[in-house]
Amino acid sequence: MSAPTASQSKSALRPAEAAAMKADERFDYSAIIDRPRLKLPRGARLVVWPVVNIEEWEIARPMPRNVSHPPGGVSVVPDIQNWGWHEYGMRVGIWRIMEVLQRHRIKPTLSLNAKVCETRPRIAQAALEAGWEFMAHCYVQIPIHKIEDQRAMIRQTIGVLKKFTGRAPTGWLGPGRGQTYATLDHVAEAGFKWFGDWVMDDQPFWARTAHGPILAIPYSTELNDITIMLTGQHESDAMLKRARDAFDALYHESSRGARILAFGVHPYVTGAAHRIKYFDAMLRHLRRHKDVVFWNGQQIYDWFRGQVQP
Repeated sequence: MSAPTASQSKSALRPAEAAAMKADERFDYSAIIDRPRLKLPRGARLVVWPVVNIEEWEIARPMPRNVSHPPGGVSVVPDIQNWGWHEYGMRVGIWRIMEVLQRHRIKPTLSLNAKVCETRPRIAQAALEAGWEFMAHCYVQIPIHKIEDQRAMIRQTIGVLKKFTGRAPTGWLGPGRGQTYATLDHVAEAGFKWFGDWVMDDQPFWARTAHGPILAIPYSTELNDITIMLTGQHESDAMLKRARDAFDALYHESSRGARILAFGVHPYVTGAAHRIKYFDAMLRHLRRHKDVVFWNGQQIYDWFRGQVQP
């Protein structure tokens, strides 16, 4: 049997997917050394974007990630051993992370599966009272490619977060940073102004959608405890060392224009007892320069829009 042609493959997609731009059609190539110099207010030169991810793992589904492997490597439902590992983060780990962030006077962006507001409102309320920014992160933790109606899911996510916080979220992060071809069109249509799924730069940039431009704020896949601790299986201090090295390089480069350093942590990983002291040390290192600011996504959006029009 011959392989399907490009036109046949495209026609097999849902209409929204078939009509959507591919990711590489949504922006123009730009070498960072060719861009005008970005300036931050009050002499700052580097932005740290801290992101805490809190997810809803539904016990009736396969777990999004695992630390324990069942006998024979066969996937099971219910996966109690890995669901319980995640639940530790909700019961214990998140409170360690909150304590460390408060100690360093950092208000991060909270990447939140909206259902957490319904199942564990104690956590969402604590983040709200602490002044954390709420970024939409789907309704539950499930690959976005598995969602039949993305537009309905996005509306549901916005509705739950708006009801809980009193305001609609302005930023979006897909589960696992996943997108289909049409996801950004749905996200922009729903009113989001910025997103964090792309990890392809050290500065924000505008992306095209069917509903106008949207800002890509650079997130990180390598300064992320999932990649370091779960995928890489590194020692407990590995994220501290990697963040320190990345910070030093970006701080040096920021003399030629502002840079963004983002990191992502999860309660069931960084919130573990054997890792939390290294998270504390990492934030202490990032805090040591007065010309470094800790901003949330909306602050980055507002600043960049003033520098570079869409």
